Amino acid sequence: MNKTKFVNEIWAFIPARAGSSLKDKNIRKLNGKPLIYYSIKTAFQSKCFGKVIFSSDSKKYIDIALEINNKLKIHERNAKISSATASEYSVFKDYIDKNEKVLPLYFAHLRPTNPVRNIKTIKKVIKIFKKIQSKYSCMRLLNETSKPTYWSCGVKNNRVYTAFNNDYDVNKLWLARQTFKKTYFINCHIDLYKTKHIIKNKNLWGKKVYGYIDNDSTIVDIDTNEDFKYAEYVMSKKIKKM
Repeated sequence: MNKTKFVNEIWAFIPARAGSSLKDKNIRKLNGKPLIYYSIKTAFQSKCFGKVIFSSDSKKYIDIALEINNKLKIHERNAKISSATASEYSVFKDYIDKNEKVLPLYFAHLRPTNPVRNIKTIKKVIKIFKKIQSKYSCMRLLNETSKPTYWSCGVKNNRVYTAFNNDYDVNKLWLARQTFKKTYFINCHIDLYKTKHIIKNKNLWGKKVYGYIDNDSTIVDIDTNEDFKYAEYVMSKKIKKM
């Protein structure tokens, strides 16, 4: 990596493997378009990215992606880093290793399972990220949980235990919602990474993650048939507002 040329750009990275609990989820039709269509379209329409990279282990997926936009840069990956247990880091690492001569300073991670994005938000968080990136390892967007995460529990031999403390004293956690601090979940609207951090630390996120509170209720992370139905509902509502 000593001879790598880093360009002051953000490259969008859209990973879409063929395997899924839902057969061909990433190319399943959503409002008449394959699911990957929406992330590809948003990436180009935003005009925020020096390159838009589509990563897949499937020739079928790659062909469909290029039909959507032939200006895509393609990252062909193998089955080993396309399994259900393969880490997202391994996919980025494979791309970086194969393209080490020229790399961007930053990557934007656009997961295809999130078809509903706000371009104004993308532009806004990129502007913020450029200002704060020297102090943080990456940026991730958050939505507030409707209920405190501290209420989460597990069951072992029919006994309920606290997921956080891993003990059976549930009384200290089953308190009024107002007792707890706000908690959040990663909404996968967009993640912003530093390439040099990925190379040096061998991970995507690091220990100094900047959390941008997005609270976008239209964000959908599709994993089930019900999620597809909800995405169709959300998209129909957004179209009616336009």
